[in-house]
This record gives sequence, C-alpha cells and structure tokens, in this order.
Amino acid sequence: MIDRTHPTLPVTRQCRILNVSRATVYRHPAAVSDADLELMALIDRQYLIRPFYGSRRMAAWLNTQGHAVNRKRVQRLMRLMGLMAIYQRPNTSKAAAEHIKYPYLLGGLTIDRVNQVWCSDITYIPMPRGFLYLVVIMDWHSRAVLSWRLSNTLHADFCVEALEEALRGFGRPEIFNTDQGSQFTSDDFIGVLKKSQIKISMDGKGRCMDNVFVERLWRSLKYEEVYLHAYASVSEAKSGIGAWLHFYNEERPHQTHDYRTPRQVYEAQYRWICGRSASPTGCAFDHIPTGTTISKGFNNDGLNGIIPVAAPP
Repeated sequence: MIDRTHPTLPVTRQCRILNVSRATVYRHPAAVSDADLELMALIDRQYLIRPFYGSRRMAAWLNTQGHAVNRKRVQRLMRLMGLMAIYQRPNTSKAAAEHIKYPYLLGGLTIDRVNQVWCSDITYIPMPRGFLYLVVIMDWHSRAVLSWRLSNTLHADFCVEALEEALRGFGRPEIFNTDQGSQFTSDDFIGVLKKSQIKISMDGKGRCMDNVFVERLWRSLKYEEVYLHAYASVSEAKSGIGAWLHFYNEERPHQTHDYRTPRQVYEAQYRWICGRSASPTGCAFDHIPTGTTISKGFNNDGLNGIIPVAAPP
C-alpha cells in the first residue's frame, strides 16, 4: 500500500492520502497469535454489550463460552485492546503521569450549536489477522464526524493528525472534550488545542458516559459495518469504515434532530453562524468522493489528480 521508493510522493504524503498514521508505516507491533485474536474479537463484542465487565467478569464469561482462559491473560488482552478493567473505558483514559490533567467543563452546560463542543475517542477495530485503532473527531451538537484516522499503535500522532485535519476543514470549537488518555494529554495534542485557543475539557475517571455520543457511534459502526466484514488489509478496513462514516454523516437520520442527518444539522447552523450561503472553503461536505475512495474522512484536500473524485457541485 505504501511505496517507500516512489519517485515523487514521500511516505508522509502517501500516509496523508491513504488516511493512515505515519506510525502504521514506521512502527511494527509484535505479532499476536490467532488464539489471542479470536479472544480479542469476543471481548470486543461483549464489551459493547456489557461495558461494566472488568477482566474478572470477562474471564468468567469467556469460560462459559468454552474458552479456558485465566484472568491474567484477559487483563493482558484488554490492555492491548485499550480497555480498562476498573473504569470500563478505553485505555486512553489512563493518562501519562507527567501530563497535566484538565477539568471537565461540560457539567450543566447547554450544548445547542455546532462548533461549540467537539469530542474525540479511540476504539479497537478487530481484523482476521490483526487489529487497528480508530480515532474520530466529532461535533457534539450535530453528531457529525469531522475527521478520522486509523493506526496500528496507540501513539499520539494519529490523534494529532485527525485533530489538525478537522481544524483545517471546519474551523475551531470553543471547547474540546476527551478522556484523560495519554494520547489526548500529550504535549503534541494539547499544543494544537492551545495554539488554536480552544478550551480543554477532560472526563473524570470512571465517567464512561461523558463522551456518550462517540460511544453510540462505536456501537453503530461495529454492528452495522465492522462485524459484518472480515477486513483482509488496512486498505479494506479504511475503505469500509470510510464508506460507513460517509453514510453516517450523509444518510443516517437522528431522532434527536427531527430525523435530519449530521451533515444537515451541521451545515444549517454553520451557515447561520458564519453568515455564509455555502459551505466554507475546506469544509469538505461538498467535496466527498463517491464510493469507497474516501481517504481523509470528509476532507478531500490534496487528493485531486491522485485519486479520482467527484467534481464539486
């Protein structure tokens, strides 16, 4: 997928086009056995249904399903997947000790407009021969997914890339909310937020519903797309997930918004806020390619001439 010998496209540029983190190319995690991958797929499904299961309950449940595993093995696999045994949150809620923690700013706040609050989270994507991590940047009010990235590691760079893309395409929010994960408390991620003068909000420990809309997104994505397809490669995963996120933004109505789609809600308010009659430059709602050639979440900047895309209206 990545051609390190390409005469004109550097690896960094290829990663941006293919919507994969540079870490996916340069870092190669240790191999995981087929038996562990099977257990991880079961854990992932059960975690969506029973998010309060820690390693002890998860091990007990796996044994009832005919898998003789001990708690220590389940703990190791849940850590690898980014699931915490205590608070039942992605391991991103486990911050690095040296990183600054920020207060939770959304308590009692009425969120009634787009670009008021953005949020982000990471989830585990199972594959027959491995696994990936997916991060999304979401507008809280409209539920629109503004950008996304896949990576085979939990290093912070793929989260930073997703954040920078969302800021380029959709302006900046007043508040950005995440959990206390090491990716989101890293100097690189916090630096981008501070440079853009965005208020930083972080969930408290054990508050697994603070990013409830992203949690709902994960459930829908996995049951409607990921679990129905055995992705054979990163490119297949990127294509399938990109197509589903396109469907989610463009076609999937939300009852909360009188059965309008996330795009309809976002665009209606963005135009009103900015006093514009069309989508802002770089806001790629009007430039999403058809089919499965989506390579940068919504945003198709820089792809013309490299990947065929639909002409802007």
